Amino acid sequence: MNKIVSAKEAISQIKNGDTIAVGGFGLVGCPLMLVNALADHPVSGLTVISNNLGEPGGKGLGKILLQNKIVKAIGSYFTSNIDAVRYVNKGKLKVDLVPQGTLSERLRAGGAGIGGFYTKTSAGTLLAENKESRLINGEEYVLEYPLLPDVSLIKAKKADKLGNLIFSKTARNFNPDMAKAGKITIVETEEIVETGELDPEQIVIPHLFVDFIVKGGKL
Repeated sequence: MNKIVSAKEAISQIKNGDTIAVGGFGLVGCPLMLVNALADHPVSGLTVISNNLGEPGGKGLGKILLQNKIVKAIGSYFTSNIDAVRYVNKGKLKVDLVPQGTLSERLRAGGAGIGGFYTKTSAGTLLAENKESRLINGEEYVLEYPLLPDVSLIKAKKADKLGNLIFSKTARNFNPDMAKAGKITIVETEEIVETGELDPEQIVIPHLFVDFIVKGGKL
């Protein structure tokens, strides 16, 4: 099976009402070509799992937000985009705030088939309201559930034609966990090489987690 497709072909996998995970921290490690293709794709009612919603002025996921395609965002740091703040205040966007470590672990749990886990993070705070908790060794832990996106959009440094992936530096923050958690995983990569050219010791995500590969550019 040839996994290498155009951005338009890959994004056609996304349907109305889907939950999508989008990699990156700010615009670093964000698959911007795929996000731009999503902007051209007629879809609505999306739930987006991402650390943040791009930057003001329609940069990155901010572009999708201003198109009113996102109804809910699950992530950690939305205040870097004032447009997201305005949308929340106007009741146009629902937000589920998740501490960054918990966000990573919920994604990892989704990819690993873990049904839930307990963490001390958020215990005793507003983020733990209406969540199950229990005492473990005398300390309160909060139950968190895995995140299982319908489609994950991720950014890699290099891929071979089979879909084995190498990442660049901080692009490894959420991208690998999202790759494993997604029911469908689409990778935008700066470079595509022949299968077998990558050093096996450098491969972060093996090909079985990757469904589609799109040749992109550098940030």
